[in-house]
Amino acid sequence: MNNEEQLRILALRSDRWLKDFVLPLWWRNGADHKRGGFQELLGLDGLPPPNLPRRARVQGRQSYVYAIAGTLGWVGPWQKAASYGLDYLNRHYLRQDGLYRTLVSEDGATLDDTAMLYDQAFTLLAMASIYGVLPDRGDLKIAAHELFDRIAQSRRHPEGGFMESLSRPYQANPHMHLLEAALAWRDVESDAMWDDLADEIVALCLTKFIDPEGGFLREFFDRKWRPLDGPEGHSIEPGHQFEWCWLLERWGRLRNDDRTRAAARVLYNAGLRGIDRKRDAAVDELADDFIVRRATARLWPQTERVKAALILSQTAEGEARKQYFDEALRAAATLWRYFETPTPGLWRDKLLSDGTFVEEPAPASSLYHIICCIASLKQALP
Repeated sequence: MNNEEQLRILALRSDRWLKDFVLPLWWRNGADHKRGGFQELLGLDGLPPPNLPRRARVQGRQSYVYAIAGTLGWVGPWQKAASYGLDYLNRHYLRQDGLYRTLVSEDGATLDDTAMLYDQAFTLLAMASIYGVLPDRGDLKIAAHELFDRIAQSRRHPEGGFMESLSRPYQANPHMHLLEAALAWRDVESDAMWDDLADEIVALCLTKFIDPEGGFLREFFDRKWRPLDGPEGHSIEPGHQFEWCWLLERWGRLRNDDRTRAAARVLYNAGLRGIDRKRDAAVDELADDFIVRRATARLWPQTERVKAALILSQTAEGEARKQYFDEALRAAATLWRYFETPTPGLWRDKLLSDGTFVEEPAPASSLYHIICCIASLKQALP
């Protein structure tokens, strides 16, 4: 059995696990059916811990998850679930200025009124994913345009791109998710606004975020988009190298842009330098000399490693294609170690350097990464 056949078996297993266990559990116990919205965590017994603050990004991510679940053929109540988080966002997170605050209590009271660019990006992504499967929701298209107008008016940076917040204003990561949202909207409506946004972010990535000498993407910058002084300016996250690779390859194909696609491969190779081959897992953080800073390996970078290898395999041939499938298979096999929990449908989040997992509740935020990974497996291995 070759690596492609083995990967197909893992893809089928993952799809069954998602539909039979994950999606039902996170709708049954991971949604708050009394107060609305989605829970932040489920304990390893499958029950939510009480009295946890709720982040805006989780509501947007879970709405996205259930919209994608519908496209993957889940027969559960995906339409209701997809709207559930977005409705909760609009009730409890929407500020008077049209942006979404970042944190509320379990009862919906404001805990942090800051509007993070990161959270606005996931709200846009949720809107696009729901509109894509429920095209009669024209209100979402109007809301998305209004939200992006607010972002552009309040956060656009004169040096290009957008500012995150006053405390940490210049970051690559929110732009990555804003690019993802732009691509999602481009898939469901023909408005040049989304193309222009994607072009702007990709140009910023190619000229500022990616270090031209080191061949990796940095995370934190000063107001001139120069690497920030101090440890943050020297940080590399292998998971983000893979995640940007996936997005740049998609946009490069749409634009027929060889430079963007070449950058995707550069970042893929940078991500590979963050693989601990003893555990066969992507670690959480490197310094810009590729020395490990944080040897823990969270779940989400493993999903991005699968996605990056798969998308690059699609246009590769011969030995290169085989190598991409080898890497995707290794990453998917590692990922399955995170899924082995006492309650089917949950996951571990942090793999330690000694090969053991931290015993803690499963974060809802991981499901966005998981379903993207499984969708990529299904697309690459129909």
